[in-house]
Amino acid sequence: MQSELNGILLVDKPQGPTSHDIVDRVRRKFQIKSVGHCGTLDPMATGLLILVLGKATRLSERFMGEDKEYEGTLTLGITTDSQDAEGEVTAEQPVPALSHETIEEGFRGFQGDLLQTPPMHSAKKIAGVPLYKLARKGKEVERKARLIHIYRFEPTRIQLPNIDFRVVCTKGTYVRTLCHELGAKLGCGGHLSRLRRTASGQFRIDHAHTLEAIELWGYGTLLQHAINPLELPS
Repeated sequence: MQSELNGILLVDKPQGPTSHDIVDRVRRKFQIKSVGHCGTLDPMATGLLILVLGKATRLSERFMGEDKEYEGTLTLGITTDSQDAEGEVTAEQPVPALSHETIEEGFRGFQGDLLQTPPMHSAKKIAGVPLYKLARKGKEVERKARLIHIYRFEPTRIQLPNIDFRVVCTKGTYVRTLCHELGAKLGCGGHLSRLRRTASGQFRIDHAHTLEAIELWGYGTLLQHAINPLELPS
């Protein structure tokens, strides 16, 4: 029976749908009762989304807690209320002629242990209500800062006003908040304009399948590509 499938499916999430949308589409396509994901990606983000199927949903907390790796683009000079490209522009400033050394020093300043306050436009819940629902009503509430760790945060390509970067971080890190704060530190503001998750724990985007391909599979093909949790390194 299809409901007996227990495994892990690595999806290369496209831009647009939510992580929950991907879960629903896989559940409906293969008629699997229990499907979950291990770490939300915002609708504008792409990349590695780990789905757990059947009894493997019990492992979601384990995989959710692992370190993450992303590639993205910081666009300087424009600040938004959501700290990313989907928000309303709140300020625009000219981008100064920043040297590569100044930019690299700015990135280095965000490595190590950091206290980060979750943005209002996020799925984090306060008293059971997601912050983004309060933000849509124009409300702002106090949020508790939490400890995160940034193992690596470095520019990979600088072509102002855009800076491509790579970041390796602990779970729960808001990359758009890093970009927002770095833009402020560089004196002109900024926002996250592109984000792609390339790794989560032992899983990498190289082994993920596009949603378009998955939706063409039959159930037998899904069985071939689902990872058996018992075969993973402990």
